[in-house]
Amino acid sequence: MKNILTGITPSGTPHIGNYIGAIKPAIEKSKSNSQDNYFYFLSDYHALVKCQDARLVEKYSLEIAATWLALGLDTSKAFFYRQSRIEETTQLSWILTCLAPKGLLNRAHAYKALVDENIQANKDKDKNISMGLFSYPILMAADILLFDTNLVPVGKDQIQHVEIARDLANYFNKTYEDILVLPEVDLACDDVLSGLDGRKMSKSYQNTIELFASEKELRKKIMKIATNSLAPGKAKDYNTCTLFKIYKEFATSGEIEEIKKAYEDGIAWGEMKNILFEKINKTLSGAREKYKYFIENKHEVENILEAGEEKTRKLAKEKLDTIKYALGLRSFC
Repeated sequence: MKNILTGITPSGTPHIGNYIGAIKPAIEKSKSNSQDNYFYFLSDYHALVKCQDARLVEKYSLEIAATWLALGLDTSKAFFYRQSRIEETTQLSWILTCLAPKGLLNRAHAYKALVDENIQANKDKDKNISMGLFSYPILMAADILLFDTNLVPVGKDQIQHVEIARDLANYFNKTYEDILVLPEVDLACDDVLSGLDGRKMSKSYQNTIELFASEKELRKKIMKIATNSLAPGKAKDYNTCTLFKIYKEFATSGEIEEIKKAYEDGIAWGEMKNILFEKINKTLSGAREKYKYFIENKHEVENILEAGEEKTRKLAKEKLDTIKYALGLRSFC
């Protein structure tokens, strides 16, 4: 039996990249007959690194939770919770902070990227870099290590976070007792999904397609997806095409083979965009209605999360008590 953990940061309205990269594979695994334990959480503390608007943090958290539920997450089988409601997470984060070498965090991709930007702009290298951003990997490690996580499904750009969690677990085990499980990467998606402009689909680039956009808005966004200038009738490479990469995540194997043939025969970009719209719209229409229901009935979402948090908190407390005992933070009697 394995523990498998997935978290999504409520830093924006859920988009198709979130669905393909994390939500869809996670829900599929949770519906299997496996005896594994699945942990799905809203990493709302992580959201504070980039968003200090309380209304938006609350809004995005509700949207992420409603998305999981609308898409069929079976919360009776999974541990479904908000990071901020499991206080043991931040306690473990501080414990790991006391062990973490600063040099390890200096090499974290997000921090390095901002430092490089500042240096290129002839600014102080740490300008506008908060300690939250710098220590972000430690809190993520706490998320993972608190539940003896064996596998963390991530995209290629998130592998380093799991590696840092392994490093911190090793430091702890060698310093105190061998009680933290070393997590492994479960590469959720080989490709980084492109957005409207060809860059990685990301809220930061504002090039996303909202998962539960209205039919009108969904069509509008799909028609904006960048393509090359190959005319109808000219063979096209589906391997490098954003339209195809999105389509294959919603289509059956037979439909995928048909579209590959259409690319070889020179399908027009307008036709392919219409096919993609119809496929996504049909696939998500039922979930879209459920999503709307949960957004309008947020008390139901709250009740589901509170039940999940009560269940999750028991495991978290048990693990943290073991960790604190190993540290010497224990009763004198």
